[in-house]
Amino acid sequence: MKTLSITELQALKNTATLIHVLPEEHFECEHIPGAVNACVYEMVFLTKVAELVPDKTSPVIVYGAGGDSLDATTAAEKITKAGYTNVTVFPGGIAEWRQHNLPLEGTHSEPGTATPHGHYNLDTETSVVRWTGRNLFNHHQGTLKLAAGNIEVKNGVLQSARFTLDMNSIACEDLVDTAYNAMLIRHLRDDDFFAVDRFPTAEFICNRADPLPSCTPGTPNYTLLGTITLRGVTQPLSFPAVIAAADADHLTGQAQFELDRTQFGSHYGSGKLFAFLGKHVVNDHVHLHIKLHATRS
Repeated sequence: MKTLSITELQALKNTATLIHVLPEEHFECEHIPGAVNACVYEMVFLTKVAELVPDKTSPVIVYGAGGDSLDATTAAEKITKAGYTNVTVFPGGIAEWRQHNLPLEGTHSEPGTATPHGHYNLDTETSVVRWTGRNLFNHHQGTLKLAAGNIEVKNGVLQSARFTLDMNSIACEDLVDTAYNAMLIRHLRDDDFFAVDRFPTAEFICNRADPLPSCTPGTPNYTLLGTITLRGVTQPLSFPAVIAAADADHLTGQAQFELDRTQFGSHYGSGKLFAFLGKHVVNDHVHLHIKLHATRS
């Protein structure tokens, strides 16, 4: 892959199409004079490049953030694979250009980073828990609604959280036979599993949230520590989670973890509690994937 130094870029940038491959908001903030924008993170990246550079033999120079970010090299690989024959990368990117105090175009107003603060109430319409239960030969999956919840944040740092699950809302998504589907739901609601008639809700209380200092965007940034109450039994629970701000008024969160149902009195088909189960064994662990949305009150 061909690369350019900053001196070479200064000499050649007016003889080629110079493409800033970061998102539009960053391009509007600042970009190298004469550059055009096609965001490599978007699915329509190559379509945009084709609009900007219809002739695949024309010279193209791409740049991005610089440093260790793979944006520019990824863009060059995509463009070359699409048939462009004269593609060059400026690996120093906007960071090196700025370090040399060279002129930049744009608003020079960095895209805002939300700093959430205060009390946030769970949006029960858009928040959901997805579950997967397994046995030796099969698995089933479905959803569970959240009935209520809240999150406390202080100056961008998660302090505590509380969520209530509506156990009556349990649903299976993979069984298309309605009779079999209904039979499974009855089975999950009865005493073999979650005893929903006696315990219609479950609750997770997070009383401590430890930031994870080595996290990167899209990976867990907190370990949540607290308790979960299911079937009237309370057990300690901790798991990694991603908590992020869409803006100052909206939070979103994701977490995935395994829950041992037998710790809460759900014994049906457990190989550690029954002998000679054979094909009737059911995995002790249930996989949960939680997706939360909350709005500041």
